[in-house]
Amino acid sequence: MIVIMGAGGATGGATLRSLAALDAPSRALSREPARLAAELDDRTLARTETVAADAADPDSLRAAFRGAHQLFLTMANGPHQVRHELNAIDAAVAGGVEHVVKVSAPAAEADSPVAVSRGHHLIEERLRSCGVRTTILRPYAFMQKLLLLAPGIAAAGVVHGAMGRARCNYVDVRDIGDVAAEVLTRPELGGGTYPLTGGRAYSHPELTALLGELLGRPVRYLDLAPAELHAHLTGRAGMPDWLATHVVEIQQLAVVRKESPDSTFTRLVGHAPRTLEAFLGEHLHRFR
Repeated sequence: MIVIMGAGGATGGATLRSLAALDAPSRALSREPARLAAELDDRTLARTETVAADAADPDSLRAAFRGAHQLFLTMANGPHQVRHELNAIDAAVAGGVEHVVKVSAPAAEADSPVAVSRGHHLIEERLRSCGVRTTILRPYAFMQKLLLLAPGIAAAGVVHGAMGRARCNYVDVRDIGDVAAEVLTRPELGGGTYPLTGGRAYSHPELTALLGELLGRPVRYLDLAPAELHAHLTGRAGMPDWLATHVVEIQQLAVVRKESPDSTFTRLVGHAPRTLEAFLGEHLHRFR
């Protein structure tokens, strides 16, 4: 049995669907299991057991992990992420889970300039100290997060950022789900560390040029100083301070650490990753 922690999120949901496509049973944990079940397609629902559990409630986690053998751990970035993921790890180990697949970050280091990445490092260290087999997935920027730009593009044809011409790796969460399913169902892949990207890295000027071409109208990139971007995100965009700080930090990391595509996805899954152009095409109505 494979337990999915964070099943209600984009990556957890993608992994549920990918596992169902391989006919692998899974147990999806959620504070609202009935709501989660209602959101699943018929094939995924048929292969998924939905169970009530709360990452802030260790007792509910211990009950949810009974009889489980593997854990797929993907939780939303946020102020409580470290505590919640550590709760899940402790419950999984106590329940006899033998393999944990964790969605982490590319720069999960103790001295990372990105606060969320430092948290991922702490979680990884706990996993390594537990003695369970651990697989780390290191996806770069999610294509799905670009949908947050849609209102600004639809209204004013503008993308704000603080990356200059630095390139960013983008990956579709469905590709992360496909890799997770492979790792969870092919024991020979367990224990590795896998960076995950799409087939091409894009700068913000290249991203806006692609959007303009797809939309048939100009889209421009407005490059800001980091402090200016933070003020824009907390002010006009209404982001909480911690999230705006995170966005600025990861953009500045891309400036100081060059990003380029990695072939790990193709090696593990056997075909090329989804393209940014195809993703934007699927959701173009959101940007109009």
